[in-house]
Order: sequence, then C-alpha cells, then structure tokens
Amino acid sequence: MKYLNPKRLYHSFGKKYFFETLFFAIFLLFFYGPLINTFMLAFAEQYRVPNVLPTKFGFQWWVYIFEQDNLIQSMVNSFLIALLATILSMLVCIPAAYALARYEFKGKSFFMFSFLLSNAFPKIGLYTALGILFYKFNLMGTLAGVIIVHILNTMIFMIWIPSSSFQKIHIQQEEAARDVGAGPFRTFFKITLPAAVPGIAVSAMYTFLGSLEEAQGTLLVGFPEIKTMATSMYGVILDYPPMAGAVFSLILIIPTIILLLLCRKIFGKDLFSGGISL
Repeated sequence: MKYLNPKRLYHSFGKKYFFETLFFAIFLLFFYGPLINTFMLAFAEQYRVPNVLPTKFGFQWWVYIFEQDNLIQSMVNSFLIALLATILSMLVCIPAAYALARYEFKGKSFFMFSFLLSNAFPKIGLYTALGILFYKFNLMGTLAGVIIVHILNTMIFMIWIPSSSFQKIHIQQEEAARDVGAGPFRTFFKITLPAAVPGIAVSAMYTFLGSLEEAQGTLLVGFPEIKTMATSMYGVILDYPPMAGAVFSLILIIPTIILLLLCRKIFGKDLFSGGISL
C-alpha cells in the first residue's frame, strides 16, 4: 500500500501528470462505476448493504425476469415499436432531408432550427398538447399513437444527419448521371443514396435506440395498453429487488452495444465522425 501513498505518487508523476492522472481516474470512476455496479448486481443472487460485493453470484434474477410474461411482452413491444418507428421515420424523413439539402427557400434555416425546439424544453408540455389531439383522433392507447410519438422524438436525427450527408455529395455527380440518360429516381437510388448510406445508418441507429429508451410519451399516450421496456422500468425499480432492476437495465443496454459494434464493423471506424458532422 505504500506505493499508493498520495505524496509518493505526486513526486513520482510530477505535478502536471499527477493531476491529469487523478482527473482521469475520477472520470473513469464516475463513467464506468455505475455500469460495473449494474453488471455486478445483475449476476448477484444475494446482496445486502453494507457489503461491497454480493455474497453469492448466479443467474437467479435473469431466470426470474424471463419468467414474467408482462416483462417479456414489454421487450417484444419495445423492439417492434423501435423497428417500425425507424422504418417509417426513414420513409418520411429521408426525402425531406434530401429536399432540404438540395433546395433553398425562405425560412429554411428556421425550419431546420425548429427541429431543435422540441428538445430545448421539457417534453411533457408537447406530450400534453399531443394528448389532446390524440383523443380527438382516437389514438390514445394505440400502437399507432405510440409510434407517432416516437417518430416525432427522433425526427431531429432523421432530418439533420441525412441532410448533412446529402450536402456533401457533389451535385455534379447527379448531373453527370442525368446527362447519360438516368432518370431522377434512378439517379437518386444509384448515385445519391449509396453515397449517403453512412449518414443514414447513423441516423437510423440513433432513431432505433432513441425509440427503445423513450418513456414519457409512451407512458402518456400508450399506457396501460402499450407497455415497453422503458415504461416497465418504473415498475421494476419500485416493485422488484435491485438485482432484477439491474438485469432489466442490462437488457436495455445490450442492443445499444450490439448496434454500435455492427455499424462500426460494417461501415468502418470513421462512421460516427463522418456521419454526424453538420
């Protein structure tokens, strides 16, 4: 333990590197500490405060979670809604992103800025206004209503990021394709769209993950008919032991890690730096 003496470390590293190392260690503790603790609790069968480590490890709470029919249904709902919201958002927003990238019109800057406004204040006010409209159109408590909320929440990704990718494609490439006889749709699908795929992949990934974690709008519009993992987390935290909550948290985290690794492997390590620059 004498090597961990602060004075000894200070003189060994020097003033500059000592504080840099200290700040980096604090960052690692705050960033990875909760994840490590969640991972540890997820595989704990017995854990009681003030013990730092569980007294027994196992898969008891994983089995318990997967035996709960309501929780399994919430997982299925989450992935189904996230998939549908991503596909529909792409169909609606990618043409809009291309139009915003290629055409200039009055109010374009404000229109682009408006997508930020919904994220600039607590969304409960927006959800309340949507609830009034949804009651009129009988969308409360429906799958369609929840998907609409998810699409509205993720439009900023599907508009801004693909629009930036389309702007980077030289219009001369499209003009050259048109000059040799390609129509507008063939030019878009053969020339423009393939070049914009990295940006679209990033936006689709963020849309999918954003839909998985959306809770407030889903709770207001879909409850109690539509339950997702994000909304079920409230009940898990209140009604189940902390080990069950940790298992459910990991189930929410795992898709994020898998998607990040897949996108990185398919599109390369520069995907995120090249796909989201605006």
